[in-house]
Amino acid sequence: MDSGVWIEGEVRHGRMLGRELGFPTANLDVDDESIPDGVYVSRVVIDGREYRAVSNLGSNPSVGEGPRHLETHVIGFSGDLYGRVLRVELLQKIRDERKFATLEELRRQIETDCRMVMSSLLF
Repeated sequence: MDSGVWIEGEVRHGRMLGRELGFPTANLDVDDESIPDGVYVSRVVIDGREYRAVSNLGSNPSVGEGPRHLETHVIGFSGDLYGRVLRVELLQKIRDERKFATLEELRRQIETDCRMVMSSLLF
């Protein structure tokens, strides 16, 4: 996938698992099946300010598969996005979505993903 693929939608409530793990996410429904599932370096603009983000596109196999959607952790943002329309630019896929044996393994991987985003030269 080339960089610069945009996904836009209204932020909806999820399971709040990301928040419990220390990585709150903005959840968007995704209808476009042409974008491969996986974890992406991404960019989000909120109120005119650009943020780095890590996004997971898929069905969350670690917590019992659900409908395909996009979960985006906006690094350095702490406000409420529920009900707002958000545009997320997927810049580069960094890994496939996968199932983790424990929530702690998932948390550690998200930490690693965030470090990759922060060191990315795409910004």
